[in-house]
Amino acid sequence: MSAPLPMSAPAVRWGILGAGGIAHKLADAVDRYTASQVVAVGSRSLERSQAFADETGVPTAYGSYEELLADPEVDVVYVATPHSHHHEHALMAIEAGKHVLCEKAFTQNAAQAREVVAAARAKGVFLMEAMWTRHLPHVHAIRELIARGELGEVLSVQADHGQALTHVERMWNPALAGGALLDLGVYPIAFAHDLLGVPDRITAVGRLRETGVDGQVSMVFEYPSAQAILTTSMEVRTPNVALIAGTEGRIEVQDTFYTPTSFTLTKEDGTHLFFDGDVPNGFQYEAAEVARRIHAGDTESALLTLDQSIEIMEIMDEVRAQIGLIYPNEH
Repeated sequence: MSAPLPMSAPAVRWGILGAGGIAHKLADAVDRYTASQVVAVGSRSLERSQAFADETGVPTAYGSYEELLADPEVDVVYVATPHSHHHEHALMAIEAGKHVLCEKAFTQNAAQAREVVAAARAKGVFLMEAMWTRHLPHVHAIRELIARGELGEVLSVQADHGQALTHVERMWNPALAGGALLDLGVYPIAFAHDLLGVPDRITAVGRLRETGVDGQVSMVFEYPSAQAILTTSMEVRTPNVALIAGTEGRIEVQDTFYTPTSFTLTKEDGTHLFFDGDVPNGFQYEAAEVARRIHAGDTESALLTLDQSIEIMEIMDEVRAQIGLIYPNEH
C-alpha cells in the first residue's frame, strides 16, 4: 500500500506562473523531494517574482507571464494564480506549447474546463488539475483497500472542509471567484468523486454572504447504492475529517483528510489497521506524477483524467446553480 516514491520520477524543468503561497509550496516540494527543478517564476510584478526567487532559490524571475512562457528552459508550467484566472493562464501556457499542471479548482466552471482540455488535446501537451490529494500515500492505500474488498460494498462517504478564512480578502471577492465551494469544497467533492464517481442526484443548500460569495455549503450526493454527505465553510474551522463506510468495515481519515495524514480501518470482525501517511509537504507526489507522464509521452494522468476534472467542475456547476452562486463575469 505505497505510493510511488517522488524521488524516483525522472527530472523535468518547472516554471511557476504566479508567486503566492501555494506556489511556494510547490517550489519547496519540487526542489527538496524530487529530482526536478524549478527554473523560473513569473508574475505581473518583477519585484514580486524576484522576491519569490530570492526566497526559494529559483534562478530566474520574470515580470510577466508571457516572458515565463517564452522561456525555452521551461518544460512544464504550474498555474498558481486564483482560480478565476486558471482558464486564461492555462490557455496561454498551452498555446506556448508548455505542459501544464493547473491548480484546483481546475477552472471557474465546466465550460471553461472543457475549453482548456480541448486546447491541450489539440496541442498535444500534458495537462492535469493539481488535486494533490489523489496522489498522496494514504489515498493510494485507501483505494487499494477498497479494491481488495476490505470494506465490502461502500455505502457512505462523509467529508468536510471548513477553514476560518474571514480575514482573507480574496475569499470574499466575487471577481476572483471567491467563496467556500471552489476553494475548499472542491476537496470533499473530488474525494467523493474519486471513490464513487459521478452522482445520480445532487442536493445542495448554501448561504451567500454580503459580497455575493458562498460562506458555507452542505451537499448530499446520491448514487445507485451509496450516498456522500459533504460540507464546506470558509467561516469556521471544522474537523476536516472523512469517513468511508462499507458493509464489511469503515475507514476513518484523520484531520486533515486531503493532506498527508493517517487513517484507521476498522473491520466488522473487530480487527483494526492503522496507516500512517504523514509526510512533509505532499505536493511532490503530484509533481512526480507529472514528470513520469511527460517522460512517458502521456498527455494526461490515469489518477485524475481530464474528463474526471470536467466531471468535478460539472458537479460544482450544479451545486452553484442550486445555491444561486453566480460570478460577475458569468452574468
